[in-house]
Amino acid sequence: MTIGNILDGLIIGISASIPLGPIGVLVVQRTLNKGHLSGFVSGLGAALSDTIYAIVAGFSVSFIVGFIESQLLWIQIIGAIILISLGLKIFTTNPAIQLRKQKRKSTSLIQDFFSTFALTIANPLAVFLFMAFFTGLGVVGKENTAIDNLLLIGGVMMGAASWWLILSTLVNLFRSKINLRRLFWINKIAGSAIIVLVIVAFSIWITKEYLV
Repeated sequence: MTIGNILDGLIIGISASIPLGPIGVLVVQRTLNKGHLSGFVSGLGAALSDTIYAIVAGFSVSFIVGFIESQLLWIQIIGAIILISLGLKIFTTNPAIQLRKQKRKSTSLIQDFFSTFALTIANPLAVFLFMAFFTGLGVVGKENTAIDNLLLIGGVMMGAASWWLILSTLVNLFRSKINLRRLFWINKIAGSAIIVLVIVAFSIWITKEYLV
C-alpha cells in the first residue's frame, strides 16, 4: 500500500500544479528572464505551499479550515491585490535593467523561493482543491495509518516539484532564442496575463459565492 500512497500523491501533486494560473506564468517569466534554476526554485516555493495545504486537507485540521472559511473573502481580496501588484511589477520591468541587477546580485534564489511560497499560500482555496482530490480518489480514510498519510503527502510534494521541474526545463530550452526585445514583450504579456487571470478568477468566485 505504501507504493500506492506515493503514486496517489504524485498524481494529485501534478494534477493540482498543472493548471497554468498566475504562479505558472510567474515561473515561466522567471525562467526566461533569470534562468532555469530561478524558475525551478520558484516552483519549489509553490510546491511547498501546496504541500502545506495538502496536509491541512488530508489531516482535516478543522481549526485552520474553519478560519479559512470564516475569513475567505478578506484572504481572497488580499491575495488578489498582491498578485495584481506582482503583475504590474512584471509588466513595468525593463529586462535590460533586470539583467544588470542579476549580474550584481547572485543570491536571489532564496527570494525567488519564498516570494512564490508567499504568493501561493495566499490562495486558501487550494485546501478545498486538495480536499476534492482526496475525497474523489478516496485516498484518505480511517484505515490509513500515519505512515500512509505521510507517504501520500510526500508524494504530493514530489508530484508538484516534478511538474515545476518539467515546466522550467521545457521553457529553458527556448531561452537561448530569446533576446532583450522579446523579453520586453514577454514581461508585458506575462504581467498582463497574471492580472487578467486574477481578475477573472476573483470575479468568478465572487459571482458564485455572493451573486448566484
